[in-house]
Amino acid sequence: MSTEFVASPEDHFSFGLWTVGNRGRDPFGEAVRPKIEIKEMLHRLAELGVWGISYHDDDAFTFNGEDSLHRQEVDALKAGLEETGLVCSMATTNLFFHPIFKDGALTSNDPRVRRFAIQKVMRNIDVAAELGAPTYVFWGGREGVETAASKDTRDALSRYAEAIDFLAGYVKDSGYQMRFALEPKPNEPRGDIFLPTVGHALAFISTLDNADMVGLNPEVAHETMSGLSFYQGVAQAIWQGKLFHIDLNDQRIGRFDQDFRFGSEGIKDHFFLVRLLENSGYAGAKHFDAHAYRTEDVDGVWDFARGCIRNYLALRAKAREFDSDPRVAQAMAYSGVADLAEPTVGPYTPQAAAALKAETFDVESLAQRGFGNEALDQLVVDHILGIA
Repeated sequence: MSTEFVASPEDHFSFGLWTVGNRGRDPFGEAVRPKIEIKEMLHRLAELGVWGISYHDDDAFTFNGEDSLHRQEVDALKAGLEETGLVCSMATTNLFFHPIFKDGALTSNDPRVRRFAIQKVMRNIDVAAELGAPTYVFWGGREGVETAASKDTRDALSRYAEAIDFLAGYVKDSGYQMRFALEPKPNEPRGDIFLPTVGHALAFISTLDNADMVGLNPEVAHETMSGLSFYQGVAQAIWQGKLFHIDLNDQRIGRFDQDFRFGSEGIKDHFFLVRLLENSGYAGAKHFDAHAYRTEDVDGVWDFARGCIRNYLALRAKAREFDSDPRVAQAMAYSGVADLAEPTVGPYTPQAAAALKAETFDVESLAQRGFGNEALDQLVVDHILGIA
């Protein structure tokens, strides 16, 4: 494999422990790969030029383990990070695997389960702060329903907001330098999940008491599986100042959550996504939340990790070529891309309103304008295919 697209820590690439640690188990078959110990994961990722790792509490620590064992496990993870130079770029809580969460965690109908879930998050927030994680992600995998009769969605959203606000208060009171990021998903493992899309999550955040410290962690697969444009969702999150973290993988529309290697399916969509991230000034983690095909052995896991990195860097190079092409600049000027950045009317004043009402437009002439989008889009394809 060419060494042209090799990562460095400055790229801010990160992987979840559950990604390279995925053993290939699925609903129809048992694990096909042996367990990779955390220490080996950290060293192999560091060798690939990765900057950081993320984890669920249950990835690294024994579920409901004794305090002494928990301390040992936390110290072991800290030592591994220090030894490899990796950072903890994000942490989250597993609120979906144990049977206690079968009806939800923060939105379970049982208040005892809800209280346990919030306690579990608090305890892992303490660890995340100790490890220096700047972002704490909430994926509500079990926060949903199969039958609408089982929950009043309005009550569920109230309990969801109550929990996020309580936990935000805990972070502030503890003096932790940490922000929250909600991760939307439409379905699976529940029939329907609350906060299914970027738009739903952004609207929900606006209702929170601590909305200033809550943003988004959108994932390629989650928006794509419902047929939505991930690029558009990310662009709106950036526009609203709410892109706190991002999960990069790949997905085919309408399928189960596939978590394919980034850049392995929607290459044109990813071209625009990478270009957006690079040109917008986004400085957070570029986090790969995917896993190797079930066909792979342990060597294939590291081929998968290298592939995620390589595809991102290759698309970044293509985006830079595209943006520096004078033909692209000419085509964008013809299409009026930069004109959209200019204010249309400016702030309202009575004088501005009167002037606009008095303005005349040659409607027929305006209707005849072409925007040249075919030629512009073909330049995109040409650059991706390497025939520009």
